[in-house]
Amino acid sequence: MGCVQSTGVDSEAKARNDEIENQLRRDRMMAKNEIKMLLLGAGESGKSTVLKQMKLIHHGGYNDSERDSYKEIIYSNTIQSMRAILEAMPQLDISLSPQNDARRAVILALPGQIEGDILPRDVADAIRGLWRDMGVKEAVRRSREFQLNDSAVYYFNAIDRMCAPEYMPTDQDILRSRVKTTGITETTFKVGELTYKLFDVGGQRSERKKWIHCFENVTALVFLVSLSEYDQMLYEDESVNRMQEALTLFDSICNSRWFVKTSIILFLNKIDLFAEKLPHSPLGDYFPDYIGGDNYDAACDYLLHRFVALNQNAATKQIYAHYTCATDTQQIRCKDHSVIPEVAQADSTIADSRPECYSGHPAADPSSRVWSAVMTTAPPFSF
Repeated sequence: MGCVQSTGVDSEAKARNDEIENQLRRDRMMAKNEIKMLLLGAGESGKSTVLKQMKLIHHGGYNDSERDSYKEIIYSNTIQSMRAILEAMPQLDISLSPQNDARRAVILALPGQIEGDILPRDVADAIRGLWRDMGVKEAVRRSREFQLNDSAVYYFNAIDRMCAPEYMPTDQDILRSRVKTTGITETTFKVGELTYKLFDVGGQRSERKKWIHCFENVTALVFLVSLSEYDQMLYEDESVNRMQEALTLFDSICNSRWFVKTSIILFLNKIDLFAEKLPHSPLGDYFPDYIGGDNYDAACDYLLHRFVALNQNAATKQIYAHYTCATDTQQIRCKDHSVIPEVAQADSTIADSRPECYSGHPAADPSSRVWSAVMTTAPPFSF
């Protein structure tokens, strides 16, 4: 019998096999150059703001159409904040000037969400007049006693600009806007040959059960803490202190079996609000073992160590801490340059088994980075 001759079918099979192998090779190369990061933190810690900054820094910012779409969110945030103040004033035993009763009625009669790309003149006038009311200002000063958006004062002060017919939201307007995050969102950006994928998950308690789907094979965690919320209670449960909730969440994430060797980038966020609040709301009222008074540096150190001390895997897990103001694009851009090398080196630094590392806090200037240190052991604290 003669030899079986090669057919066109064999050639097609080989071509398909080569194509599959080439695709697998490309996939392996892409995976090698892909960095996955999970963005975690309690609700309202600033995660969504960080993602907006990534768009500004790595994706060319917002076009006019995108900016226009934020108008309704910004108007709604502003009205919701004023409504929250007006509804809280009776419980705070704060009176509104009688001349502002009509303005209060305008705000309380509005729906929860504003539709349209123009803020009605009567609504803008009502907010402007109410913001001049001393009772409203006193309620804002006591905002830790009720739920108030961080951006309230910013938007109240910008009401004249926001109600102008030609108004277009600025970067800062967008960064300060607030929409509750539900589900999981992904932000991708490239730095050099590396592709970074940042996954954001809902921070509220009801959303945390969804995080498990993001846990596998992440290179690093980015965990945000709102420093300024040490004297506030959870939106979902007003019997629970927000900082205590953040500590509990960090403990569970840091020491999870999913993350035994996963480096953590710890963003101690909202340092601007923290610096403003500290002299008027003593940290020691909420953390009795704190003895630093209203000293900003001492308060920063105390809260940093409370988080770092929770790490039970110091031999294998790096914690890189940064003090941040997520609404400050220039500062986040600088932090971006320092965080990216930390993440890119995560796999190799874990193998080095070095102790926790953290970068310094701002002193006179809350946006500056003034020192760095390496901890060999975390100082003890009483819990």
